[in-house]
This record gives sequence, structure tokens and C-alpha cells, in this order.
Amino acid sequence: MDAAEAFAAEPDALAGILSGMVDDVDRALREELEIFPVCHHSPASALAMARRLREKRPEVVYLELCEDLTPLLGELRNCRLPVALQAFASKAEGFPPDVEGPLSVVAPITEASAEYQAIAYALETPGVELVLVDRSADHVFQWLPRETARPDEQAEPDEPSPAGGEDGALHGDAVGVEIGDLRPRFAELEAHLLHHGKVRHWSEWWDQYVEQPLAGADHDTYRQVMVLIGSLFRRLRPAGDGREAVDEDRERYMWTRMREHLAASGADPARCMYVCGAYHAAGRVEQFGLAPGAPAYEITPRTPTRWLYGLIPSSHSAIEAQFGLASGSVSIAAATWTKAVARGGVTPFRLQGQKGSRKSPAAAPPAAPAGPAGDRLSGFLSSPPALGGLDEDELLGWCVDIVRLARRNGYLASTADAIAVFETSILLAGLRNRARPTPYDFQDAAVTCIEKDVVPGRRDVRRLCEILLGGDRIGQVGYEALPPLARDVHDRLAPLGLALDKRNVQRALLDLDARPELRPCSDLLWVLRRLLPQGAARPIMGSRGLGERSIQESWDLDLGRHQRSLIELGYEGVTVEQVLEQRLRRAVRDPAASAATALAAVEDAIVFLGGRRFAEELGERAVELLAAERTVDDAPEVLSRIRRLLAHYRATEPELPAWCREFVTAGYAHYCTLLPTASVDEDTGVRQVAAMLGFLFTMEGLAISLGCDRAQLEIAVRQSHPSAPAKVALLWAAQSRLGTLPLAELRARCDELLANPLVVPSFPLYISGFVQALEPVPTLAPFVVEVISKAFARLPDGVLLPWLPKLITTLRDQAPELVPVLVREAGRTFPGTLAAVDAWVPPWAPASGPAPQAVVPVPRPAGPVTGLLTAHPATCDAVAALLGYEGTWMTPAAGTSPAVVLPGHSASAEAAALVSRHPESAEALTRLLPAAGIAP
Repeated sequence: MDAAEAFAAEPDALAGILSGMVDDVDRALREELEIFPVCHHSPASALAMARRLREKRPEVVYLELCEDLTPLLGELRNCRLPVALQAFASKAEGFPPDVEGPLSVVAPITEASAEYQAIAYALETPGVELVLVDRSADHVFQWLPRETARPDEQAEPDEPSPAGGEDGALHGDAVGVEIGDLRPRFAELEAHLLHHGKVRHWSEWWDQYVEQPLAGADHDTYRQVMVLIGSLFRRLRPAGDGREAVDEDRERYMWTRMREHLAASGADPARCMYVCGAYHAAGRVEQFGLAPGAPAYEITPRTPTRWLYGLIPSSHSAIEAQFGLASGSVSIAAATWTKAVARGGVTPFRLQGQKGSRKSPAAAPPAAPAGPAGDRLSGFLSSPPALGGLDEDELLGWCVDIVRLARRNGYLASTADAIAVFETSILLAGLRNRARPTPYDFQDAAVTCIEKDVVPGRRDVRRLCEILLGGDRIGQVGYEALPPLARDVHDRLAPLGLALDKRNVQRALLDLDARPELRPCSDLLWVLRRLLPQGAARPIMGSRGLGERSIQESWDLDLGRHQRSLIELGYEGVTVEQVLEQRLRRAVRDPAASAATALAAVEDAIVFLGGRRFAEELGERAVELLAAERTVDDAPEVLSRIRRLLAHYRATEPELPAWCREFVTAGYAHYCTLLPTASVDEDTGVRQVAAMLGFLFTMEGLAISLGCDRAQLEIAVRQSHPSAPAKVALLWAAQSRLGTLPLAELRARCDELLANPLVVPSFPLYISGFVQALEPVPTLAPFVVEVISKAFARLPDGVLLPWLPKLITTLRDQAPELVPVLVREAGRTFPGTLAAVDAWVPPWAPASGPAPQAVVPVPRPAGPVTGLLTAHPATCDAVAALLGYEGTWMTPAAGTSPAVVLPGHSASAEAAALVSRHPESAEALTRLLPAAGIAP
């Protein structure tokens, strides 16, 4: 009353709301077809439903649930609750552009829910028909753009569940279907109720003011109160609520389906029951009720989307996370349900043979005659609730058990804490005007008395209370209810001898040499590792790659915890190999696919599927994608993958496949064309340019043998004019590789850079470019070591110390895989012992010693070799330049041939020194000459 007066827009609005609520209750109760209002996962609704079903024994039960989920209901016998009914579509067809696949709709089912009682009653009672009348999963997404409300119109969710994690994400990003979403869509009203009710969240308010009073109410009182609540929230809905049109369309849809079924079956409406949310029980659409003359409602046809249906495991935390409930509220509801059933007074319905179910209930009493409902609402609202005495044994048990759990989880709790929790629970219940402490009071008391500033373990006290009061119960889909793919996986892994349905990690040891029959299991596990989330199948020992086959493997399997993912694979195919093939084909046909994506698909096809046909199909697509690319962002990945594939085919095939040859030729032309642009493009990194050059230089021999022209590469290098230091160093390396930049000139350019104080701060970028150049020009490794060594030797400490961190970070960010190559080359260049360092002379240092003497030409006899060198001196010049020397030719004297003289060398002096150090050859020659008749 206070809330209505506070938020009423007009003075007479309160009277209108109250009179309208009375009209809604009268209208719902007058219907010939009995309307049974429920709340989602409410123990009070489940108890009232079980009692009413045993009293009335209806012949037809209309249930607010997606009509296309009907075939799944019988499979609930093979499951352990909670589970969720799921409709899944991998591709959306015929929907608005903002609706994209994959599409998923779930409807969770728990034992403490009215819908489960109705399902169990209908399936276990002969002659009873269960009809689902809510919109189909296809219509859920057809109406989705209309159902989206503005952010300021949505009620804030209760506090998130700390136990969410993996179990809280069992439903994924599916759209949840609720029966009875009883929560005010008026944020100010909800805040008002929570404040004056002295509770923290809506779940606690509902438990105190609705669940507990209605747990023992009779049928008429229950119906009137639930319709009253639904009418209240409906009339207090803000104007322009985005969900109003969808709610009314759902009501028109359901009443239309019920009218159609009654007309087709001829069932007596008095022997039927309509189970819906209390919000819909107070509907005011024109199609409400079975009175004649109601306007027809046209149901739109479904889209061409192909829907698949199945069961997935659910959990209390998953339901809380998806529907915005408070942490532990579903577990507390399950504990309340179990306690009410154990107390007696009602016998619930259960499906025969269901895992975790108790014995079948006794025979139901005969149906009671239905009579008009009297006014039970006035007396219920005007009289205070019956005071329940304090159940000291239950509260004491909770206090003792929570202390025990706290000690196991690292808390320093004692008997004194148990007494404090007991007294604090009673105190909090009194402060909140409660007849007895509720589980929420107990939780708050335990947190106050036990939890300190630091949580010693991974569970806090509130989570421990949830475990104590029932825990996060997790459902499981039985073998018979699994899709064919999941059953095939279980059958093929049966030789391992593991219970794959258990929710714990199990170790599988495979000795593939001693037991070759386990090789199919190994192949299947590698495919599952590729398809399932991380942790479902994790290899401990063994690997699988191109050309790799392990002789022993060790696996950690957790398929029970990832049952939902395995089930959803069954929506895509009959076997995991078929699913992988379809995913690879979709990946390479995707509009955003690249050549690297296609090469990765080729590699996966070879490793996991075998065969050549499918790999060639993917390879042909890789050639198309490479030719169509206009950027080189994926060049490093393309280079590494095509190298591995070429090495694999060369080792296993007599010749390269046609697509590999086409890829090399297309890539050679493609990267030659893009090289000048990429070298000056600021958005193209040095790593990408290095990968392009790596492809061009390492594939050069194969590309030329396949018909490519080397001149194309030379022209591309000449047209490249980069300005970034790292790219400039890459260009110099490429010119050195092509022979247009001698090593001596390259060394001189680097020395000039080191001598320029304006360039020294950016010199690490040049070094980074040279390190990246080790990919296309690996022979530059000694030169890169030389450049870095010169920098450390010549730069002063004032320049070197600030410069060193930048060098390290540059190498780590841009060339981490090439640094080991550089380190190995440095290990070969520098001495291996500390004593040898002082006497070590760098190989690039100029030779020391006295100035060389004048070179005396040595007469040489004429001959074909001498004549050939004299006629073509370019060969000797090229060898001298390759070795880093600049030689000059002496003018030949009479009777002599030209000789090349290298700086710092005297031919006669060095020859004499060599003979003096090693006289054995000359002495042996002296002994041989007389024997041959030649005078020495």
C-alpha cells in the first residue's frame, strides 16, 4: 500500500490498480479451463501443482513451454536433473540481419519446479496428454528484436554467483525460456520492497513473503495469491516496456494453440489444466479464455532455419547465472523442496527409471469434484501468517556443519563460532520480523561470525553455506538420451576402460606399440582435443603433427564435465570426423578467411583426417585466397605453414601436389608485386616484410624451376625505398643476398651509422631489421654478430646504457624466435674460455703488424690456367670481393703473368714462412724428385 501510494502517478491511480487486480483475479478464476499460475523453480508452486494434479487428475495438461520441444520430454527418464531442453541451429536463415547464428534456446528443468511435476504426471499417467503451447524456438528469435528492452527498463540482476565459473556457463550464451518470470519490471518498486523487507536481493524477498506463506496454502488460496501477484506486477509495469508486446503476443499464441487443440481433440475444458506463469494468468488480451467470439490470431510461419533438439546438462549455478537470480537461491529452493517432501503431506510425481529419483509414489486418490472457488484471498491477506516454531535441531545442525566445513577450508573456526552463528541467526531473524531464521539469515550470520578479512582458500563462507544447504547440483544426460555422435565417442573410447560419464579427471595410458588396437582411440582423442574446449581432452605425453606419431601417450580426460560441448557437437554431424571436416570447409569458405587460415586447415586435414582429396581441396582454396589478398599481415604465418607442408610432402610423397606448386608460383608473384608498397607502408610491420623476403628467397629455387622469373624479384627490390630503420636494414640484407651490395660496402654503411651521433639512438631498430633478415638471408648471422659487437665496443657508457633496454625490448618484441640463432652464432664466434678472451682477436678486426713489403712478382710459366685467369679476371675479383678484400692486378713483366695482390699480403714472404713452419712437404718432395729422374 505504501509503495502504491508513493509511486502512483495520480491520486485515483491506487484505487484503479486495486480494483483492476480484483478484476484480473475474478477473470482468471471464472475460466472453464483451469488456469494454474506458477513461478519459475518455485518449491511452493511445485507443491501446489503436485497436490492439484492428484486431486483433479486432468486429462490434458497445457504447459507454457516451446511447442517444438515436445519430443525431448520422454528422454528426461534417462537423465539426472537438473538438465535443460535445448533447441540449436548452427545457421540462421530468414531472420533479421541483427540475428546471427549459432542460435540456442534452453529451458532448464529441476525437480523442485511445477513444470517437472506436470511433465512427470502426464508421462507416467496413462490416457493423459501433455501439450506444449508456447511459441517455438524459431519464433523466439523472430520476436527477439521486439523483445529487447532499453537498459533503463530492465531490472538489475541479483548479485552474481561466485560459483559461476565452468558450471555456471553450462548454458553458454543460449536464450533462456522461463515459466513464470515473477519479478517487478519497475526498478524503483523493487528497491522499495527490498529496503522495507530488510533483504538483500529479490530472491530472498520472494522466499520470505511468497514462498514460505504459500508452502502450506490450499489450492484456491494459492491460485488467488499468484494471480494477484501477477496482476500487480503487470499493472505496475512502466509505460513503453519493450517486452509488453512480446508478452501479449505469447498469450495470444498460447490461447490460439489451446483453442486449436480443443477443437481438434474434442476434449472437455473442465478436464484440462493450463499451466502458465502467474504473469500470463492475469493477461488482458482479446484471445484470453475460451469464450466464443474472440478475434483470431494469425501465427506467422517458421523460417527455413534448420533446428536440432537435444538435452544438455544444467546446474543450479547455471540457472542462477542465466536468469539473474541470487547466488544459492536455486540450491536453497531445492533444499526447501526436499524438506517439504520429507515432512509429508504431498507425494510428488517422478519419472520412472530416472537417475537420482526415489521409489515411485503410491497410488493416487480418486479425483475430487471441482467446485467454484470461494474468496480465500481476503482472509489470507488480512490474517497474519501462522508462526512456525524455531527448529533448533535443524539450525544447530547447520551451525555445527558450517564450522566443520570452514575448518576444512582453512578458517580458524571453533565451537564458539558455532554458538555465535546460532545466536546471530536468531537475532537477524528477529530484526527482520521473521518467525524463524531462514537459510538467508543463517548465511549472513555465518559470514559475520566466521569470515575475516582474508579468505584462506578458494571458497568463502557464503559459498560454504551454499554447499551445506544443498550445493550446486549438476545434472547429467544419460547414454540413451545422447545424440549419435556422443554415443559413438563413448563406444569408440570403451577400450580405454574409463567411466567417461563421471565428472572428474581420469588418466588414460596408451602404449600404442604393445596395444595397437588403441590407435583408433588415440586418433579420436586428438580430434576431440581439436574440437572440444580446453581441458576436455588434455595430452600429458605424446604429440601429433605433420609426420609425428607417438608410440606412447598419456591423457587427462574430463568428458563428463564437458558433456554439453560434446552434445552440441552432435548437432553438427554423426561423427567427430564429419564435424571437423565441415568446420574446416566452413573456415576456408568464410568471407573473412585468409591464406593462412586455409593452410592451417590443410595441416589439420592431414594430421587429423588423413587422405589427400580433402587436403587438396583446401589447398586449392588457399591459392585462391592468396591471390585475392591485398595485405601481407599474415605473411609470417603463411611462410611457416607452407614450409612445413612442403617438407611433409617432400618426405612422404613422390612429388609435390599441384596446389603446392601453384601456391609457390602465385606467392612468388604476389609478394614481388606487394614488396615495394609494403616496404613504405607504415601499417606494415618489419616482421611482415621479413616474412615476404623469406618466402621469396627460400622458395626462389622452386619458383624458378616452376617457371617464375628472377628478374621480377630484382625489380621489386630495386623499387623498394623504405624509410623506417628496420626496413632499411632488411633492404640492405636483400641487396646483399642478390649480390648488388657487397659485404664490404654493407660493413662501411654500418660503421658510418655508428659514427653518427644522430643515428645512434635509432641503431637498435637497424639491428632489429638485421636480426629479422636472418629469416630470408641466414648467411648474415656472422655479420649481425659483428655489428652488435662493434656497437658494444665503440659506444660510450652514457649512450650504451640508455640504449641497451631499447635493444632488448626491440629484439624481444619483433624477433624472439631469431634471437637463439644469433646466440648460437655468437657462441661460435667468441672464445669458449675466459682465459682466451684477452688474446682473442675479432675476425672482423684489421690485421696488425709491420707494413707489408713491396710485392715482388713471381715469374709463372705460361699455361692454360694462367691464360684463362689473364683473359677473364672478373672471377678472381668476385672471389676477392666476397672475402672482403679489394685486390689490384700487377702489370705483368716480360715472361710473367699478371698476379692479384691483396692488401697486407706479400706472396713471397708468406710462402717462405709457410715452408719454414712445415718443411716436411718440401723434404718429401726433395726425396721424390731424384727417383723420378728430376734434379732438385
